[in-house]
Amino acid sequence: MPFKLTINDKPHEVDVDPETPLLWVLRDTIGLTGTKYGCGIAQCGACTVHVNGDAQRACQIAVKDVGDAKITTIEGLSPDSSHPIQKAWLAIDVAQCGYCQSGMIMAAAALLKEKPKPTSKDIDERITNLCRCGTYTRVRVAILEAAKQA
Repeated sequence: MPFKLTINDKPHEVDVDPETPLLWVLRDTIGLTGTKYGCGIAQCGACTVHVNGDAQRACQIAVKDVGDAKITTIEGLSPDSSHPIQKAWLAIDVAQCGYCQSGMIMAAAALLKEKPKPTSKDIDERITNLCRCGTYTRVRVAILEAAKQA
């Protein structure tokens, strides 16, 4: 049975096993490779997307459980990288290797949507994504900078 999904405001119909993780539907079936595979157990956050505006780890969401939720990936956050968090990311030069960055940006964007003026404590509690390069200080600065711009 095909699944009808709304991803980045566009309808998609996919015919996959119902247990297929959303991550693999996004990457392998639809071709949106900005969402990364990191650990496969929802610990690292490289696969973070928005599900109805909430940051979720796509590696642990079966496509059968998506329903009519609106999915947003890094490709759909803004058409021209004009989202405040993307602009701050570039201005602060957050990325090092960059692998975790799409998930980190999606987590940060969800935080700013919920708390437009987050505190350092809010950032510590909500940004649980892992970065092997240790860019956490620059991530914090970028989130606080984006909050000023929004």
